[in-house]
Amino acid sequence: MKRVSIVRHVAAVLVLPLTMALVVPSWIAHAASVSFTTPRSPAGWAAFLASLPPLVGGLALFVTCLARFSRDGHGTLAPWDPPTALVVTGPYAYVRNPMISGVLLVLLGEGLLLRALPLLEWAGAFFAINAIYIPLLEEPGLRRRFGADYEEYRASVPRLIPRLRPWRRPPPTRGSAG
Repeated sequence: MKRVSIVRHVAAVLVLPLTMALVVPSWIAHAASVSFTTPRSPAGWAAFLASLPPLVGGLALFVTCLARFSRDGHGTLAPWDPPTALVVTGPYAYVRNPMISGVLLVLLGEGLLLRALPLLEWAGAFFAINAIYIPLLEEPGLRRRFGADYEEYRASVPRLIPRLRPWRRPPPTRGSAG
């Protein structure tokens, strides 16, 4: 099986999630005159400590998904270089868009870390944009590329809110393979 080159992944990451998780938040923070300061109150320390799990968890989830796209899907996160195989294992067994969840967690972590409402508003806007984009543009393309396999997956795994238990593709029934 062919592995996806690191250059293809770097290009996709630079254009998409890096822009959403670092460039846009940096611009928003600059426009709102927000910068990191050492917390000086219990509430500030609570926000700082609360920022760590979503930052670390979101980054770990994103990297795990990127590896799955390369290893199992033979593609990248970019719409111009998508996976050629349907990825339904790992985080994808719980939710259809875990990469978006990872970026959203990072955005929430950034808002908490900087204690900045404009960054938390950006996280909400990012969620809303994806809640519209995914069903209107991404899912029809997945239906065309993967057909019945995607339909079965889509019917069993939620788009943005994870299942509690992983979904497993049912084994083929007897007599269905020719």
